[in-house]
Amino acid sequence: MSQNVVLIHSGGQKFQFPVNPESFNIAREKGYETLTILNNGEFDLPQGPRIKQFSFSSFFPARFDPSYCTCTESELLKPEKATNLINELMLLKKPVRLIVTGTGINQLVSVSSHHTTYKGGEPEDLFFEVAFREWRALKTLQNTNSKTVGAKSREDAKDKQKVYVVKPGDSLFKISKTELGDSSKWTEIFALNKKLIGVDPNKIKLGQKLVMP
Repeated sequence: MSQNVVLIHSGGQKFQFPVNPESFNIAREKGYETLTILNNGEFDLPQGPRIKQFSFSSFFPARFDPSYCTCTESELLKPEKATNLINELMLLKKPVRLIVTGTGINQLVSVSSHHTTYKGGEPEDLFFEVAFREWRALKTLQNTNSKTVGAKSREDAKDKQKVYVVKPGDSLFKISKTELGDSSKWTEIFALNKKLIGVDPNKIKLGQKLVMP
C-alpha cells in the first residue's frame, strides 16, 4: 500500500511507521446479546456496534533505504527505540491519533497489542504486528436541569404506557401473543422490563407489572 501510517501522541509528537504494510485490516462487528428461552431455543437481541479494530504488520529497519522507507533518514528510529515507543504508547491510559494518509482513517485509538518477531536471516531488523482499538469516551452527564426535565418527560411517558400484571401460567411468549397479537414481540416486552425481570426472560414472577410496548 502507498499510504503512510502515522501516530500522533504526547501533545502532538509524530511517529511515522518507516515501512508501509502490505495491507491494513479494519474489523467491524455488531454486538448481540443472546438469550435462551425455555422450549424455544436461543434468540439474538441486536445491540450497538462493537469497538472498531485496526491492525497491520511490517518491520522496523536497522538501516535507511529510500526504496522502501517512507520517512526521512533523520526520522528513522533504531528498531529497539521504535519498538519501545510502541510499547510505551500501549501502556498509556489516554488515546493516540491514528492517521493513514490517502484514506478516511484519522481517529483516536488505543494501542491494544504489539508483537515483535526476530528473524534469523535479518537479525538487525525487527518485525512486528500491531493492533489498535477505536477510542470511545464516555459521554458527560447533562446538567441537573436537563436531568430534571428528562426525568419528568420519562414519567409522563410512563404514565401513558399500558401495564400488564403477570398471571399464573404466563410467559413472555404467551403475553406477547395474547396482548399484542404477535408472539415474536416478546423481545420488546423483555427489553422494556429487563431491570424488573432480570437477565433470564423465563423468570417472570406472578404479580409483576410489565410495561407493554
